[in-house]
Formats: sequence, structure tokens, C-alpha cells
Amino acid sequence: MDRRDFLKTATVAAGVVAAAGLLRAEEKTPEANGMIYRTLGRTGERVSAIGLGGYHLGKPGLDEAEAIQLTRQAIDRGITFMDNCWDYNGGVSEQRMGKALAGGYRNKVFLMSKFDGRTKAAAAQQIDESLQRLQTDHLDLMQFHEVIRLEDPDRIFAEGGAMEAMLAAQKAGKVRYIGFTGHKDPLVHLRMLEMARKHDVHFDAVQMPLNVMDAHFRSFQHQVLPVLVKEQIAPLGMKCFGDHHILQSNTIQPIEGLHYCLNLPVAVQITGIDSQAVLDQALEAARTFKPMSEAAVASLLERTKTAAEDGVYELYKTTASFDGTAHNPKWLG
Repeated sequence: MDRRDFLKTATVAAGVVAAAGLLRAEEKTPEANGMIYRTLGRTGERVSAIGLGGYHLGKPGLDEAEAIQLTRQAIDRGITFMDNCWDYNGGVSEQRMGKALAGGYRNKVFLMSKFDGRTKAAAAQQIDESLQRLQTDHLDLMQFHEVIRLEDPDRIFAEGGAMEAMLAAQKAGKVRYIGFTGHKDPLVHLRMLEMARKHDVHFDAVQMPLNVMDAHFRSFQHQVLPVLVKEQIAPLGMKCFGDHHILQSNTIQPIEGLHYCLNLPVAVQITGIDSQAVLDQALEAARTFKPMSEAAVASLLERTKTAAEDGVYELYKTTASFDGTAHNPKWLG
């Protein structure tokens, strides 16, 4: 590594460590049960720093009974943040989570879901369907899903757009907090935030890819995360492993990747869980997490720098493979 590369990596690492310093002392290390709990932006809600990703619960290779068992076990072992979406596996993911949260489990979690509709009518219908599938009368957090096109903010905030349905649902008590998600480009997130300011809307949470590869390429970490921290909007991380592609780079181990994400000032790092081994891995990452030193971050970033070039392992940014609404435009309304 030449001097220029060394200085660049060291500067990025220093930024990561400085950002991690924004977390309160009590939010950096595990509690007695081995889980870390953090504050969800300015809402004041306390949630587990590891979130259970709902998509994987509805995968064809996982039967319903096992999905329910994994969800309940995750809750029993300290995970309180539940992630889901109206379109995951044709609604199966929400249905399974709804069944898992029956029998008193709903009151133990902070439940989040998402919807795709860009019109008021489509959004309202999808919100109600999510509530039915999840067997609840309200979502703790509801988010606009797949804000991945520059025109998505225009459609959402337009007259007769999805924001009207979201605010109506919030007023009716169906939704407590609101946010949005996206995985394509930081510029789209920044435009969505700009539109929110223009319309005097304050998002409570924003979800985005955060991982060791993102730090090098079209980086949400560098372009969006600082804005969220400044505006007290809860950052929700996802795609720690890029749907396994990042692990295929052979540059990091799973717990290293999770530790890197937990070292950022995120409220929650959401990770897909579809087996006992993956659940145990996520819990072990929380139990063993300690704030990373600047040298440790620099070493990890240097190790992943070459692999991260051109987004080869971040296919959600560089291809349409992860764009559910592109494959199913009718979802948008």
C-alpha cells in the first residue's frame, strides 16, 4: 500500500471511529442478556441493535413452524426490532411473523413494515393488508419501500400521493412513526430528505445499505448517515452481507461484518435470519461487540477496498436484481 492509499484509508477509518463516538456510552456494549439496545433517533424508543429481517422468514426453503420458532426464540433472546414488508414473498413473510407474534409476543417487540404504493389509494390498501397479515392494529414504524428512483420522492409527495395515505394512517393510530428505505444510490435518499424538508415532514427513521463494501463505493455511510445523525433521524442499516455476495468476496468473516456495522451510529442493523446457525451468529456478534479502534477499522477497510471497487459485490446498487418494484411495477399503483 502506497502512502496515498494509506492516508486515504486511515482518513476513512478515522471518520468511522468518530461517527461511532456519537453513540451514547451505554449504547456501545452489550447488556446482561448479551444484546445491545439503542435509542431510535429522536423518538426516544429503545430497540435492539440487531433487527430480525423479515424477508428470510418467508423463503420457500424454510417451513412455517421453523420460521415461527426462530422469531420467538430471537425475541426470547433479546431481539426486539422486527423488520418486514408488504411484498416479501407474496405476503408470506408478514403472515408468518404475525403468527409468531401472537400469544403475547407482539407486546415485546417494536414492529416495522414497509409498502410499495406511490398513490394514496395503493398505499392505503397495502398498509391495511400489512396490518391484517401481521395480526396487529398498529405498526410501530411504517416505511416507504424501495425509494430507488429520483422520481420516487415526487410521486410520494405529490397531491394524491402515498404520503397522504401515510399521514392519514398515522392520524388514525395505524402507524406510530414513519420512514423510508432504499438501496440504490445515496443521491435518491438525499433527495427524499430534501423533499421532506420542503413539505415540513420529519422522518423518524431511514433504512439503507451499510457494510464494509459500501464504505468504498457510492457510500450511504459517507453521504447519508451524517445527515441522519445531524437531523436525529434513526439510521437503520441493512445488507450487511449483501444477500451473501459480500461474504463470497472472501475478505471478511460474518461476525467481523456485523461488528463493523454495529460500530457505526446506527439505531439498528437488520439482518436476515433463516436458520438456527444464523440466529446464533447474529446474537454472538452482539454479545462480543466492542467499539472498534481506528487501527482495526483501517485494517478492515484496506482488506475490502479492492473487492469493493465498481460495486461488484453490491449488486443491489449496480443491477436490477434486488428491485422488486421494477419487476412488479403494478405494486406502485
